[in-house]
Parts: sequence; structure tokens; C-alpha cells
Amino acid sequence: MKMKEWIFRLLGKGTEAVVVTFCTGEPELCRRMAEEVRSLVPGRRHFVATAENWAALRRALKPYRIGLAPVMLTPEGNALRRAAYRMAPHKILAYNSRLERHHLRFDLPSFLFWRGVPLDRIYLRPWWWPQKKRERSVVPAGYRVVEGRACTEGRRRVAVLSPYFPFPLAHGGAVRIYHLLREMAKQFDIELFAFTDASVELAPVLELCARVVLVEKPRYREPRWSSLLPPEVHEFRSPAMMQALTEERRAFGFETLQVEYTQLAEYGAACGGDILVEHDVTFDLFAQIARSERTLSAAWDFFRWRRFETRALRQFPRVVVMSEKDAEMVGVPSVVIPNGVDLARFRAAPESPGERLLFIGSFRHFPNVAAYRFFTAEVWPLLRDKFPEMSLTVVAGADYLTCWRAFTDSPEPAPDARIRLLGFVSDVRPLYVESNLVLVPTTVSAGTNVKVLEAMAMERAVVSTSSGCAGLGLLHGHSVWVADSAVAFAAGVATLIHDGERRRQMARAAYGVALRNFDWAAIGEKQRALLDRPPGGLSHITAPE
Repeated sequence: MKMKEWIFRLLGKGTEAVVVTFCTGEPELCRRMAEEVRSLVPGRRHFVATAENWAALRRALKPYRIGLAPVMLTPEGNALRRAAYRMAPHKILAYNSRLERHHLRFDLPSFLFWRGVPLDRIYLRPWWWPQKKRERSVVPAGYRVVEGRACTEGRRRVAVLSPYFPFPLAHGGAVRIYHLLREMAKQFDIELFAFTDASVELAPVLELCARVVLVEKPRYREPRWSSLLPPEVHEFRSPAMMQALTEERRAFGFETLQVEYTQLAEYGAACGGDILVEHDVTFDLFAQIARSERTLSAAWDFFRWRRFETRALRQFPRVVVMSEKDAEMVGVPSVVIPNGVDLARFRAAPESPGERLLFIGSFRHFPNVAAYRFFTAEVWPLLRDKFPEMSLTVVAGADYLTCWRAFTDSPEPAPDARIRLLGFVSDVRPLYVESNLVLVPTTVSAGTNVKVLEAMAMERAVVSTSSGCAGLGLLHGHSVWVADSAVAFAAGVATLIHDGERRRQMARAAYGVALRNFDWAAIGEKQRALLDRPPGGLSHITAPE
């Protein structure tokens, strides 16, 4: 100890190790970083270095040695950050814009963190990596069978495979699967196979299904870039599900297997799948992203999805798509069975005066995160000063902050007193009732949006991008307001907020479209007809007029 003190005195330094937090990023994030560092290291003396005080602080720090140097990483270079590297190269505690932290060393994880890879992914390595891996994928074994409603003698038995349990109705995919299970149950005995990653509310689905088979979702822990197959396919590769489908085909005796979503298509190929439901044409979604981002990563995702999906489509005798637009894209014979809305539940309600906007979009689906960022960053600044009473309510879904951090470079959305962020909402109807205008600002989207159909059923006018209302047969200026740029979107919102009569006319026109084309009862007839027909009978099934 005395030798250590002697060496420090020789170097002109005190024995006390201080903490110097370098504010090298966005001021609010740096403030939060400094607060967290004080709580992590309470027994040390703390200094905060900024671009403004650094010249004076550097002289003040000469008597001290730096024991820890927290630094905010940003994409661009920064003179203050370079100073931190020079003064304490082995003491850097790096923070990213998500406020995740990592001690920088001369190793691969530190390089990946410095390059912007999220903390929970910097230790991931491909299965073919030569060195020992810190994290490995976990694939649970076994499955659980739950008995539901009694089977009816003489009825045909069908199976439905879903990547999630379709209740509660927290997003558009769950809404579709649940309502079509209800429609199928009028004529068939159903066995539902579903992946789960949490406890589920079984009762509402057991009223529709004779059996429910639950398989725990695998925990896929490899880099997203490292496989020729899309990572979403690997996330659902489960020997337990393969075993369940094989054994239950014998035990329950289902004749037809309907596979929901393309990422599960491998089960259809291996287990005799009859119908593939394309909730969206996924390679179309990634093509839009590749065109907008123009990065190697986006191009790789598009290539993988187009390669996998086009092959999967050819392996199924019958393919279901959401719209005529999707039917043209898939390149194989298909049937349009669109999304729908429960017109008995979502009933038109009178509108109260106001300037209340509503955006419904679960953040678990990354296009909704992109839509929220587009609106708040580019459209909202054009509106908030012109409309001081205007407010926005956002239904972001369960655990939306975790989803936000997974898809963005910030810990949470920027706070705004006039934006109300909600998590999972079991009944969104009161939110439609209190709103004056519904927003669908999606910048990338595929398939068709159930939230637009709900707004139409509730007689609320919609301002949407082209992709947000695609495939629904709506007309700009008549049953929807379509705008793709920030300026045009803001102008659409302003026009309809100013003109209440035009807004109500547009809402009534959209309601008529919903009434004619998107009632689940009519769509259910198409689903039952599909299950009744042999594989060659697609050309006789059409979407409801």
C-alpha cells in the first residue's frame, strides 16, 4: 500500500480514484447517465465533463487519478470522448443511447457494443463459431394438451398452427385467428397448436376448440445475420411442436392442417400442411425496408425472406392472402380471405367535439414503432403549435418499452404532455368513441390493417399512408385520407380537424365499406368453404363483395 502511494506521489497524483462522467451525447441522456453513475459508485468523488467546462476541468483533474470514466457513445466522432480514451483507456464505462452500459476492453464484445449492437446481443455467436460461446439457444421439450369443447359425431376435424396463443386480442393477428376459429367452430371440430412464452387465458379459446396444444417458444440466441434462413424461422423451430403435430394427428385425427404465418411454413412441409395463411407477404415488407434504408443488413433480410417465402408458397396446396394486391404478389394460385371486424361489437358511436387523435399499433410489430417515430418526429411538430388543444392517444401494447428498445436506439419515446402512451388495453372501443380522428402513419406495411377496419366500424375518419390502408378498397377523399409525406399527412389531419362535416361524411362512407365487405360472419363463410374444398378448388372461392 505504501509503495502504491509512493508511485502516485511520484506521478503527481493523489491516491483517491475519482469518477469523471463525460457528457458526449444528447444532454438528457447524459444527465440520466450521470445520475445512474452516482448511484452505482456512491463512495467516490464525481466530476461531470461537458464541452463547455472541459478546458477548466482538465486542469482541475491534474491532482487526481481517474478510476472510472463513463462515456456516452454516439455515431459521430467527439473530441471530448477522445479525451476520455486518452486519459483513462482501461477505465471506460460506455453507455449507448438505450442507456445500456458495458466496460470497454480490447475484445470483440466491446467492438460490437461500440458499433451499436444492443447489450443483450453482443455475446451472441453463430452455431458454427469455433470458440466457446457464452450464450446458447434454448429449445424446450414437451407439450401440453388441454381439452376444450366436446367433439360432435360426424364432424370433420381440422388443426390450426399459430405462432402465439390468439387471446387476448392484443393485435391484428390475434383478432383474425380468434374470430376465424369462432367461424370454423360452427362446422368443424378444431385442434389449436400454439407457441407460448407466458401464461395464457385459455377459457375463451376452449369454448371454440376441442383441444389446445401448447408448446413453449424456443429462445433463439444467435446473431440475426448469421443464417441463410430468416431468424424469425429459427425462433419457431421446435422438435416439441413437430412431435405434437405428428402424435396429435393420430390421436385427434385432424384431416386438414392450416398454418398461420410464413415463418411456420416448415411445419407444413414436414407434417402434411394443407393451407398456408399469409397474414402479410413478408418479403414485400422487407423490400420496402430495403428501399428506404439502403443498407447491407436490410438487403440481406430481403434476400433471405424472398428466398424462403417463395419456396414455402410452392409447398402448400392452398394459400390464403389478405387482399387482391397480395394475391398478385405471391406468384402462386391463392384465395383472398380478408381481415374483418366484429360489427356486432364495434358499433358506430356519435362523435364529441374536440381535436383528439388516436393511433393503435402494438410496438411488438416493428412497423408500428417506425410509424410512431415518423409521426412524432416529422408530422407532430407541424401540428402541435397550430392546434394547442390537440392531443394524441397511442395504444402501444403490452411491454411496449421492451419492444421499443429492441427496435430503436433510445430507452423510451421522448415524453410529451399531449401524447398519452398506453400499454395493453383490453377494450379499445372507448378510445375510438372519445377520438375525433384515427391515424395510421405506417411508413412500411404489408397485409391489411385490422385497426383501420375497427375505425371504419366505429365511424371514425382515418388519415393513413398508402401502405396503411392498402388492400381495403378505400378511396382517398371519400372513405379515407391518404398522405405519404409528413407535410401531406399533417395537412390531412388539419383539414379534417377543421372540417367536421367532411370528416363525418368520410367516416360514414368507410362504415359502408366495412358493412359490405368486412363482416366476420361473411368472411367466415369463405374460410369454411376453403376447408370444405379439395386442394384444386381455389378458383371457386372469392373474397366477399
